[in-house]
Amino acid sequence: MPPSHAISVSQLNLTADELSRLRQGQEAVASRANESSSSRAASRASSQGALILDLRSLQSLEVYFNRVMGHIEEQIRNLSQQSLLASQAVADVSSLSVEQADAEIRRFQYINAQLDELELEFELTTNIREIVHQNRLQLEELDQEFEREAAHDEQHSRSHGHSSRHTSSRRREGHRDRASGRHGR
Repeated sequence: MPPSHAISVSQLNLTADELSRLRQGQEAVASRANESSSSRAASRASSQGALILDLRSLQSLEVYFNRVMGHIEEQIRNLSQQSLLASQAVADVSSLSVEQADAEIRRFQYINAQLDELELEFELTTNIREIVHQNRLQLEELDQEFEREAAHDEQHSRSHGHSSRHTSSRRREGHRDRASGRHGR
C-alpha cells in the first residue's frame, strides 16, 4: 500500500510512455539522493505505482525533468545543424557522385527521424514535468494554507486563553467584592 502522502499515478492520466518516463525520473532522483529515507520512500512508491507528494521529491523530479528537457533541446539543436549540413550537401549534387548523393540523402533522412523522436521525447517529458510542477504548486499551496490555519488556531487559542484568564480574574474580583460586601453588612 502506498504511503499516505503518495498519489496513484493512475490518477494522473498518463500514457504508458509518460508513465515509463515518470518512473525513470523517480528512479534517477532516488539514485542521486544516495538512498536517503526520502529517496527510498520515492522508490517504494514508484514500485507500487505511486508518486510521492512531498515538496522535496516533487522539486527533485521537476529539476530532473528540466535537465532532461535541456539535454533533449541540445540534441535537437545539434541534429538540426547536422540536418542543415546534410541538406546543403544533397543540394550540391553536381559535385557528388550518385552513391555519395544517396548516402547524404539517407543521412538526412536518418537525422530527421532522430529529430522526430527527440521532439516526441521532449513533448512527453514536458507533459510529465508539467504534471510534477502542478502537483508541487498544489502541495505548496496546501502547506501555506495549513500554516495559515495553524497560525490562526494558535492566535485564536492565545486570545481565548487570555480572555478566559481575564474573565476568571473578573469573576474572582466580583466574588471578593460580594464577599467583602457581605462582611460590610
